[in-house]
Amino acid sequence: MDLIELTACEAARFIRDKSISSVELTRACLQRIAERNSDVGAFRHIDPDFSLAEAARADREAPRSLLHGIPFAVKDVIDTQDFPTEYGTKVHAGRRPSVDATCVSLMREAGAVLLGKVVSTEYAMFTPNETRHPMNLAHTPGGSSSGSAAAVCDRMVPIAFGNQTAGSLIRPAAYCGVYGLKPTYGTTDGTGILPLQLYFDTLGYMARCIEDLQSFYGIVSKQNQTTQWCESRPAKIGICKTFQWEFAEPETQSILTEAAELFAKRGNTVEQFHLPPSYKDLVAVHRRVLYSGIAKSLDEDFRNNSDKMSDQLLDLLKEGRRTTVEEFDDAMTLAVQCRASVNDCFGDLDAIICPSAPGEAPHGWATGNPIFQVSWTLLGVPCLNLPVGFGPNGLPIGIQLIGRQYDDKKLLALGQHLMRDLPLIQA
Repeated sequence: MDLIELTACEAARFIRDKSISSVELTRACLQRIAERNSDVGAFRHIDPDFSLAEAARADREAPRSLLHGIPFAVKDVIDTQDFPTEYGTKVHAGRRPSVDATCVSLMREAGAVLLGKVVSTEYAMFTPNETRHPMNLAHTPGGSSSGSAAAVCDRMVPIAFGNQTAGSLIRPAAYCGVYGLKPTYGTTDGTGILPLQLYFDTLGYMARCIEDLQSFYGIVSKQNQTTQWCESRPAKIGICKTFQWEFAEPETQSILTEAAELFAKRGNTVEQFHLPPSYKDLVAVHRRVLYSGIAKSLDEDFRNNSDKMSDQLLDLLKEGRRTTVEEFDDAMTLAVQCRASVNDCFGDLDAIICPSAPGEAPHGWATGNPIFQVSWTLLGVPCLNLPVGFGPNGLPIGIQLIGRQYDDKKLLALGQHLMRDLPLIQA
């Protein structure tokens, strides 16, 4: 049995029936990190003695949850008492939180094993750090949850926390070919996570199967997220090209279309879906609200440590500081109106699909364009990356499955239904 190939739920079942131990699984993950991290650069901080001791404790205890004994990784903008949390920036090098973030505490209370901290871009924004794409080191893994996506993709860890304020979770999940869930805004406690723009900030989850996401999100949301789609009821799905369709590469457009055709061939209803005209400018609205919020959140760091910030971040902060109160209020008013009305837009659809990203992971260090995520982040709806195919360079391409606010459990069940035995699409 190759332990690193096990999903979290598979491994947890083996741990429960004593076929394997948490120590064995944790040691296998640490060995994989030792072999690959110098190339991939997904993990920023590990402590093998600490993690193996946590695993040994899990082995001594009765199972506390569906993920008891399972190693998990934490993005470097989420506080951990036993590892540094440096926000991906020199400004906070060596920062040691005194307590775990709520989400980390909940996982540890559930018997999961904290494996270490994975790389974030600078302040979870657009400037990359050291992480490379595990499938092709010349390409980006995306951002800002770059280490989370790369670590899960490369079998260093079965599950990892990320977060999203623009496109920070869905984009790297799509680039690295893993499942990523950005849940409904506000469904989990964000205490202990770097605040950027609180109207958008959302904790997220990455794994290599939807069952793992159901269990992972269930622990942190404190609600059972595991259910099965009624196979006798066909789903009704809308194809949403969004107002940004021109940014989608030809291979992304063809993969979205082919995936929709495969869903329809299985008896589901698939039809075109159009967003309301009032949503046309949400990308610009998101930018104004986000940049203004970040300028306020990082004001002290900007005033005291701007020399340690990248030029890209400084430009963003300066733009945010230029936003007038009237401009911000106008943008927020539209954002609030659209978020309040979004559930009504779905009509009788169960969910909609659209691109997760413009195309495959780009060559080089830049973390990619969040153009296909930011409107959904603003609207606060749950988004699930489905790794449905590969582009011409052999790198993954995903599509987003998007549901109504608070329909997360249904969305996960539908995603599992749609992806079951689905052949991977080659562009």
